[in-house]
Amino acid sequence: MNKEKAKLFRKVNTKAHGVHHNFGGDFKNTRNSKGETLEQTKGKMFGGKERGLDYTPLYRFLLSKVGSDWNEVFSEAKARLDKAEPIFILVALHENEKQDLVRIGESSYFSGLYVDENTILQVSNPSLQAKEMEPFCSCCTHTFNGKLFGTE
Repeated sequence: MNKEKAKLFRKVNTKAHGVHHNFGGDFKNTRNSKGETLEQTKGKMFGGKERGLDYTPLYRFLLSKVGSDWNEVFSEAKARLDKAEPIFILVALHENEKQDLVRIGESSYFSGLYVDENTILQVSNPSLQAKEMEPFCSCCTHTFNGKLFGTE
């Protein structure tokens, strides 16, 4: 039996028709240029761009752990991720850095979180609710903490 907990990220289908992930242009425009040294003409074809990962399971995990000890939450989340940086998109370590609302992608929003002085994970603005929010456009499906808003 596999006792390892599920990862807190998932791979997105990057080969589907019509899915654009900001590909191309970097290497193809420089590969035949006349540089002075070999290092100027040769480069990495896939230099540092990470595409196709969705951290929505991480954000839902963090929201479910509000009120828990931050050190325990962080160690569990870090163990189930490929890197720790996505945690700090939602979580502010100091109260003065906290945000009420964090926009992820085009039309997904999550409550901002912060770590209080007792190292407890807290919601920045607990009064925010999906039913009170207004979408900025009518063409997209908007969500707040996984709940739809702005649709009839």
